Amino acid sequence: MEDKEKLILDFMAEESYVPMKAKEIASILCVPKTEYQSFSEVLKKLEENYKIQKNRKSKYSLVDSNRYITGLFRANEKGFGFIKIEGRDDEIYISKNHTKNALNGDTVLIEILESEKDSSHSAEGRIIKILTRDKDTVVGVFINSKNYGFVVPDDRKLGTDIFISKKNFGKARNDSKVLVKILKYPENGKNAEGKVIEVLGNINEAGVDMLSLIKDYKLPYEFPETVVEEAKKYKEEDIKNDIKGRLDLREEEIFTIDGEDAKDLDDAVNVKKLENGNYELGVHIADVSYYVLEGSKLDKEAIIRGTSIYMLDRVIPMLPRELSNGICSLNQKKDRLTLSVIMEINNEGQVVSSEIKKSVINVTRRMSYNEIATILKYINNNKDEEENINDEKIENASVAKQKINELEKDLKLLKECKPYFEHFKQMEELAKILKQRREKQGSLNLDIPETKIVLDKDGFAIDVKKYELTFANEIIEQFMLTANETVAETFYWLEAPFIYRVHEEPDEDKVLELNKFLYNFGYKIKGNKDNIHPKAFAEVLEDIKGKEEERVISTLILRTLKVARYESENKGHFGIASKYYCHFTSPIRRYPDLFIHRVISKYLSNNYNINEEILAKYNEQSVNYANQSSEREKVAQKVERDSIDIKKAEFMQDKIGEEFEGIVSSITSFGMFVELESTVEGLIRFEHLGDEYFIYDENRKTLTGEKTKTTYKIGDKVKIRVIHADKITRQIDFEIA
Repeated sequence: MEDKEKLILDFMAEESYVPMKAKEIASILCVPKTEYQSFSEVLKKLEENYKIQKNRKSKYSLVDSNRYITGLFRANEKGFGFIKIEGRDDEIYISKNHTKNALNGDTVLIEILESEKDSSHSAEGRIIKILTRDKDTVVGVFINSKNYGFVVPDDRKLGTDIFISKKNFGKARNDSKVLVKILKYPENGKNAEGKVIEVLGNINEAGVDMLSLIKDYKLPYEFPETVVEEAKKYKEEDIKNDIKGRLDLREEEIFTIDGEDAKDLDDAVNVKKLENGNYELGVHIADVSYYVLEGSKLDKEAIIRGTSIYMLDRVIPMLPRELSNGICSLNQKKDRLTLSVIMEINNEGQVVSSEIKKSVINVTRRMSYNEIATILKYINNNKDEEENINDEKIENASVAKQKINELEKDLKLLKECKPYFEHFKQMEELAKILKQRREKQGSLNLDIPETKIVLDKDGFAIDVKKYELTFANEIIEQFMLTANETVAETFYWLEAPFIYRVHEEPDEDKVLELNKFLYNFGYKIKGNKDNIHPKAFAEVLEDIKGKEEERVISTLILRTLKVARYESENKGHFGIASKYYCHFTSPIRRYPDLFIHRVISKYLSNNYNINEEILAKYNEQSVNYANQSSEREKVAQKVERDSIDIKKAEFMQDKIGEEFEGIVSSITSFGMFVELESTVEGLIRFEHLGDEYFIYDENRKTLTGEKTKTTYKIGDKVKIRVIHADKITRQIDFEIA
């Protein structure tokens, strides 16, 4: 069928084609009489899908591709919506009367009603056909109304409540969180109908919120037994038989540096100062591809998952824990198989030589970011003193406590790690050199704080605060960036099949829009449409450092930039001002890393001589896996963002009436968002701004009171009062205090 469709469409696309009747087309295409009926059905299907059209004389031609477009429907709670079209930043507006009962996330065919007039006026369309439904199940709250019930979806943008007849209640009770199978989609003003297929628990029950996300996004929470069994066949004792031909680095001092709670440790590092004054940086990554064989059950499952998903107190891993926390994890004092990138780096931060080797390591010690930060603080505070730590000082608790902020646990740490002080100091020196070089190149340092959610033993949010970064985080960041760039550049020049991490330069229109806003603060992104360089953004970010507007402008710059993705073609990385970049350093939790490990291993094993058949296979896989991984990454980011938003709202639910200071983070046509020091963000709607009408200035992004001329702009400090917080809708509302 698809071949016949393509044949017809290609024929009609020829320049010489003129509109013809069905029999004329069939004659030219030499369609046998016995197949004419099926040929007519193909024409009918193409017409129904708005790929071809028939005029009054029953003559066929291609439809105007600018008039009929396929896209993703993004619904608004008020009934209207927008169509997101792949490859386009602008969206098509769909009024409430033209949605054709499409639900949020559906793929639809639309007809353009109004062409785009200028950059401030979006095109308008109407949905003429729903091609695929995004959801056949919905998570929501069950409400019992005796003879019938209904489910209010967690996704309020879905556009419909789900009617549940009494026979389809299942075991649902009032205020239960449930998973509903949609039996009938909404039509003619009627709600969708459904059947409760699983009760997740009461809305206030511990863990139900995260379980709801898992069910809503259809996340593969458990591994098939056959996949787990395949993972279990790898034993610790077998490693000694697998190290033949590998570079043996087990006698080297090598360290993992991660967060305290990390369980899947896939990267380890070491640094040496060479006789010529240069540094040798070793980045050693778990050789996951040695265990996850191409085409195996483990591999197929990893492709489907694409990435590990982190939901605060739980993780949905890409690989079974037997691998991710076991034989692939670079655990302390354990022999582990790795791929090592060993780089010589000069004092300007340039990689002057590098090699990639299959290796075996034995991690000297597992370190946390906080431990490294404590050690570096001690070293730097004592750098001018003649004597270093000695046992006598360590035992003198009062002196030692004063030197290390009176934290007793650090005494033991300093004593145990004394032999490695020089190693950590050299790590710090090299990281500073690499960071300085990166900043000169124009790498963007978007200092946007991450959120740290503190949960109690039952999983309820008891605190929300900024995640504090130390220079230890920077050390690993710089080392991983350098390894990723080195690997990407090496295999780019080999013209190898590969998956790159691509981040293209922002659109000119978005930069112009950003500059309109920056003008109010006295800043500007310099350059022209043909030459937008990351350095222009980096200069603005440097200028705003430490100023009140830093947080807001950093966020707006982030929104101006394009979203990074995976591609089989190298297009550079704008955000880090790099010509070559890939993800190589996390094969336990990202499939692109695992795939390129497989490619690298194939090249190393074959002394860089790869036959055409293997090249063709890997080239095809690189395209498919890049697309699949980009899509799975989007889902993971949504889930992780939603889990944080749920817990922020949960934390604020008992703060109703309390007052806080915050900063105006965004201004819209329906109110303004205010972000608190803790990173919690809430909306102040117009009716909660005061007893007057506020005028919205879209260009300046300001709100001005009609009577008092009170003006709110992004970056303003305001005092707010919490008036509403709902963990189900993930909404937090403030009012001006």
